[in-house]
Amino acid sequence: MVRATSSAPSQRMLRVGEQVRAAITQVLQRGEVRDPLIETTVISISEVRMSPDLKHATAFVTPLGVKDHDTVIEALNRNAKFIRGRMGSQLRQMKYMPDVRFRDDTSFDNYKKIDEILRSPEVARDLAADDDGDK
Repeated sequence: MVRATSSAPSQRMLRVGEQVRAAITQVLQRGEVRDPLIETTVISISEVRMSPDLKHATAFVTPLGVKDHDTVIEALNRNAKFIRGRMGSQLRQMKYMPDVRFRDDTSFDNYKKIDEILRSPEVARDLAADDDGDK
C-alpha cells in the first residue's frame, strides 16, 4: 500500500512545536541567556515548526521595538546551543532534544501589506461597484 505524503505538519509535530515554543519562551523570560542584545529586547515567538523526525526546530521570532531584526536573530542563533541545553528540563519526555534555529517572522509584514491593499482606493472602488451591482 502506497501512502500519500502530505506537506502539512502532523498533530505530533504541531504539539511538540508548541512545547518547544513554550520552553524557549521560558528560557528567554527567565533571562538565562547572557547576551546584552537578547537581555534588553522583548522577543515574541509566534511559531515553532518541527521537522518530521522532531530533531530540528525552526522558531519564528519577532523582536519588538527594534528596527534591525537581523542582529537579534544572529544573537539568538549564536546562543542556540545554550538555549537548547536550558530547554531540557521542560522537554524531558523527548527522546532527542531538537536543534533550534531562529528565523525572522515576516508574517506580520505580510498581513500589513494585505491590509494596505484591501484599504487602497482601487479595491474600495471595486467593492463599492460590487455592492451596487447586487441591488
